[in-house]
Amino acid sequence: MRILVTGAAGYVGTAVVHDLLAAGHEPVALAHRSEPRVPAGVTVRRGDVLDPDSMRASVVGVDGVVHLVALSRIREAMQHPRLYYRVNVVGTLNVLDALAAETESTGRPGRLVFTSTAAVYGTPAQQPIKESTPVAPLNPYASSKVASEDLVRWQATTGNLGAVTLRIFNAAGAAGGSADPDQGRLIPKALAVASGSEPELVVNGDGTAIRDYVHVADVARAVRLALDACDPGSYGVFNVGATPASVLDIVAAAERATGAKVPVTHRPANASESPALIADTSQARTRLRWSPQHSALDELLRDQLDPAS
Repeated sequence: MRILVTGAAGYVGTAVVHDLLAAGHEPVALAHRSEPRVPAGVTVRRGDVLDPDSMRASVVGVDGVVHLVALSRIREAMQHPRLYYRVNVVGTLNVLDALAAETESTGRPGRLVFTSTAAVYGTPAQQPIKESTPVAPLNPYASSKVASEDLVRWQATTGNLGAVTLRIFNAAGAAGGSADPDQGRLIPKALAVASGSEPELVVNGDGTAIRDYVHVADVARAVRLALDACDPGSYGVFNVGATPASVLDIVAAAERATGAKVPVTHRPANASESPALIADTSQARTRLRWSPQHSALDELLRDQLDPAS
């Protein structure tokens, strides 16, 4: 299939483009300002999800879209909710409009894989989290993702689109030579502290809070398998997670990976944060025939530390 990947210059986008190409598909990398790191021969198109005309031009001749573009910083979202709704919701609407126009032109229903986030669940008490767990977004970022999911779901009911939403927990590791660049996230930050480029790791609470981590290469494979599940008129939601680990587990893994200590400073716990957020991935394993292959904790850390390996 010929698949347009929005956000192809990003961390997950790089992994998705490489995975699609390796599996025999024809990825088309959509880039706005950044230059995507794509293998030789991959088509690059220029476009902006906030520009309807460029989106309509970008989807011409493709069989489907993997929509990755989104703003995702929670603190920023709290300060700029309108910006987050504009990029995340209006951007998704423009992608759907473009796919609808292409379907009208060709008579072929489109395919869409939409990447969402575990943040839509808020802080549910029951673990692991199933897709049937009610959404309870706690910030504008998560809320904008819920709104975008609803848009995608309703468009699929028209029969002109087959769509899948992947609720990704915490992507980590490296693929396509690119590691997670965001040192606001725990694994890159812990390794930066271990390497001496940052002085300390600040931890809210005692470090026993658990989050679910999944290798970005496993995320990319879930995206590819989801494309095959995009039957016209269908819509599915799947959790993508793999390895529950506490903050202290990550610190220990960073020390194993580097052979250096990670200085930790503890601050009071945030009462609004859940003690555990763990994915139930049984639906993805059963219906998409997906299972993580690279998400062991030490492999996640090794690949983040040495993305070229």
